[in-house]
Amino acid sequence: MTESAANNEVLQEVHQSVLEGLGQLASYFGFNKIMGQLFGALLLSPMPLSLDDLMEPLSISKASVSTNMRTLEHMGVVREVWVKDDRRKYYEAEHDLWQVLTNVLSSRELRDVNRALAVLEEDAESLRVSLPKMSDQHRTQAEFYVQKVEQLQQFFRLAQLILLSVIEQAKSEIDLNGITRVDFE
Repeated sequence: MTESAANNEVLQEVHQSVLEGLGQLASYFGFNKIMGQLFGALLLSPMPLSLDDLMEPLSISKASVSTNMRTLEHMGVVREVWVKDDRRKYYEAEHDLWQVLTNVLSSRELRDVNRALAVLEEDAESLRVSLPKMSDQHRTQAEFYVQKVEQLQQFFRLAQLILLSVIEQAKSEIDLNGITRVDFE
């Protein structure tokens, strides 16, 4: 095997490994595996890629690429870019991984925590309003529920605080314990 062929083989292996790893990571965090692979393909590409460029190496349909790219774009993980003299859609990855983290946490995790807090507040209020009208047996159970709902609220407030802290940290670019903002551009 020539040196050039060996280098090309290593590049292909690393490329495939990164795509597979990001696909597994995306799946682990509750996203579609294909989303992680698409992000990886764009992250490893020095130039924007079209939907056609993305579907062939991943062996997925153009419809799947298009749907997942819209989701990634909505999350702020990729962006559509214009390529001169070409009417196809091209995309590039957000190369600032702190920005990716901030976008994902802001767009999904924080929204879900806020939604959980709102539901818990409605539940607690509903129980408090209904308590005086309940029988003793139901009141005891409702008071227990109020206690548990309040514990859940405390937990989700802590989760909200942690998420907001991580988002602010990513935005501020402060070096904390050796963690620095990395820009891969």
